[in-house]
Amino acid sequence: MKKITSVEEYIEVNPHFSEEISILRAIVTSTELEETIKWSMPTYCLNGKNVLGIGAFKNHFCIWFHQGVFLKDEHQLLHNAQEEKTKAMRQMQFNTKADINQAAILAYVKEAIENQHLGREIKPKRNTKPIVIPEELKAALNTNTALKSTFNKLSPSHQREYCEYISEAKREATKKRRLDKIIPMIASKKGLNDKYNS
Repeated sequence: MKKITSVEEYIEVNPHFSEEISILRAIVTSTELEETIKWSMPTYCLNGKNVLGIGAFKNHFCIWFHQGVFLKDEHQLLHNAQEEKTKAMRQMQFNTKADINQAAILAYVKEAIENQHLGREIKPKRNTKPIVIPEELKAALNTNTALKSTFNKLSPSHQREYCEYISEAKREATKKRRLDKIIPMIASKKGLNDKYNS
C-alpha cells in the first residue's frame, strides 16, 4: 500500500467519503490544532501531542479522540472501539454526511483541546514482564553473532514484539515461516510493526 504523505492524498484515496472527510477536516482546522499525517491518516496535534485523528473505512468514517475518556460526551456520540483494550481513546463514528452535527463536533474538539491544555491524559503502561526469547529465535541468534548483537540493541518493546510473534504461532511450520520473515527485519534494525508507525 502506498504511503500517504498529505491529507489531500488521504482524501483522494478515500473517494467514497471524500466530501465527509473534508467537512470534518474543515471543522478541526478551524481550531488551533496542527494538521499532520501519522499512521497514514490525518492526525491533529497540540504542541506535538496527539489530540484527535480522522479516518475513512469501508462503511463508515470517524473521528477518534486520543484522550476521549475525559470528554463529557453530552450528546452520547462516543464509543470505545475495543472495550477490553482501549483505556483513553474514544471514537465518534458516522455512516453518512447527514450524521455530521458540526456544532456538536466542534464542541467536542474544543473540549479535547482544553483537556490537552490541562494535561489530562492516561499514559500507556509500560510492559514490565521479562522478555522470553522462544527457542527457535534463540537458536537463530546463537548461530549468527551479528544478528544477536543487533537484536540486543533493539528496544525492549521491539524485542518483545518479535518474541511474541514467534511464540504465538501454534505450528512449527508457522514458527519457521515467521522466523524467516523477521530475521532480515531484525538485521535492518527495524521493529516488527514499524511500517504502521510512520
